[in-house]
Amino acid sequence: MELIKKALEFENRKMKFPTTSDRILASREAKSLILSLNELYKESKDKKIMDIMKRLTSVKQRIEKRLKGKPLTSS
Repeated sequence: MELIKKALEFENRKMKFPTTSDRILASREAKSLILSLNELYKESKDKKIMDIMKRLTSVKQRIEKRLKGKPLTSS
């Protein structure tokens, strides 16, 4: 259950990433945690694991939205 502890720690971490490379690393870490939890979920079908994966996915989406930046508007 170390994986679940790691995921919860990532979720509760401050989400301030000053540089782009920090955001990329955080996005990759979230993705690897989600995939690992998914393998665990396939075996146990535990609802708690699914909830953790959903929350991590939302964190990952916020990080990726920040990575993509503001869309340019044509003038």
